[in-house]
Amino acid sequence: MQPIDPQPPQRPQADQSGGQPELLRKNAPQGSSSGSESSDVPQPPPSTSPSAYPSAPYPGLPYPGYPTGGYPAYGSAPVPPAVPPARQPRGLSPFGMPARHLWEIPLLIVVVALTALAYLFAALLLVFGNVNEYILALVFAPILIWFGRGVNYATQRVNGVKMSPSQFPEGYRMVQEAAARFGMAKAPDAYVVLGNGQINAFASGHGFRRFVVVYSDLFEIGGAAREPDALAFIIGHEVGHIAAGHTSYWRQLGMFLVPFLPIIGSSLIRSQEYTADNHGFCNRHEGARAAMGTLAAGKYMNTMVGFDEMADRAAQEKGFFVWIVNALSTHPVLTWRMWALRDRSRHGRLFWRPSAPPQFPPGQHPYGPYGEVPSLPPKPVA
Repeated sequence: MQPIDPQPPQRPQADQSGGQPELLRKNAPQGSSSGSESSDVPQPPPSTSPSAYPSAPYPGLPYPGYPTGGYPAYGSAPVPPAVPPARQPRGLSPFGMPARHLWEIPLLIVVVALTALAYLFAALLLVFGNVNEYILALVFAPILIWFGRGVNYATQRVNGVKMSPSQFPEGYRMVQEAAARFGMAKAPDAYVVLGNGQINAFASGHGFRRFVVVYSDLFEIGGAAREPDALAFIIGHEVGHIAAGHTSYWRQLGMFLVPFLPIIGSSLIRSQEYTADNHGFCNRHEGARAAMGTLAAGKYMNTMVGFDEMADRAAQEKGFFVWIVNALSTHPVLTWRMWALRDRSRHGRLFWRPSAPPQFPPGQHPYGPYGEVPSLPPKPVA
């Protein structure tokens, strides 16, 4: 016998006579009319839209753009809970755009295969007595990586300022919102460290813990009076590294040979940066221009950078040495990176420069899924 699912209790239904539930009409005083104008029973307030009562996208955070509190009026139809696009598969953004760069997984497979062969070769040499510092480094790579990650995490814990609702609350809120947008079960810890003029941030982890480190100088462009969108983009970029699995211990173990694979290794790192840029763009696309301007000219001169003018140069600057500079870089060169953030119709270029300026009106750049003509830009969380 199949179990019978219990039916939820039904609320008293309103009819067309006066808008009152039947139960209220039965209990009304004698001589009173059931009409809405002459009834002594208080009328329920008008029902609001069901979309006004969504669930929070992350524990402790109200879903931005919706009123707090309030419930459907008594006698109105039950309101199904709205499900915001907060928890998504790791490989997709909440807006359907592929968050992972096209070349990331193929290059990762090649690098992991080469690294596994190197581990096997080092073990064989060790068995036959051929020992040197490189062989030992490969043999003890799992311990070295684990130890280095632990030291890095401990350094931030004892020296950094941990973001919280009372310390750097704006950055803390941005980290929580980015983690919710990317579908992470738990938001990473976030620390602020002394920048000494450097514009930088990074993400890492140790064990089951993940964390983001933001240099203090970035908050000078992220204050309420300056460019908070730029800071939100950068934080989304770093949280995106964690959401995409770039900080995993096993991934770093499989990528141990990246420094010794100049073209393939650096190309894999660049593809990961494009992936993280996709996350940052989906988190706060309005901050992409200011963030790139800051990387190009600094925290004080970023407003003087012409984003479109610099992005157009990705198709204009050519030559063998331009190719070499990009091929050996662990981050996409800025002109190519700006081009990729502006033209959302395709993945960022890894090996060859863009061929021609994009054909769309200035200020109306595509934001939709790769290969499709978009309609509207993604809406920010806050």
